[in-house]
Amino acid sequence: MSFTTNAKFSCPYCMVINNIEIDEENDLNQQQIVDCQICCSPIEVFVTAGINDQFNIIATTDSE
Repeated sequence: MSFTTNAKFSCPYCMVINNIEIDEENDLNQQQIVDCQICCSPIEVFVTAGINDQFNIIATTDSE
């Protein structure tokens, strides 16, 4: 059974804050493509473990 944690990141296209659910068992150190919840642009998201049970979310455009 896996649990997800909600996290936030800024869209690299429109700069609006987006929500993402992170599954610690499956999503850490993995690259994902998600669509912005506002402008619908494709975002490459890379999630790593941070300090104090937080996550580092690197969000880049498709062309970076």
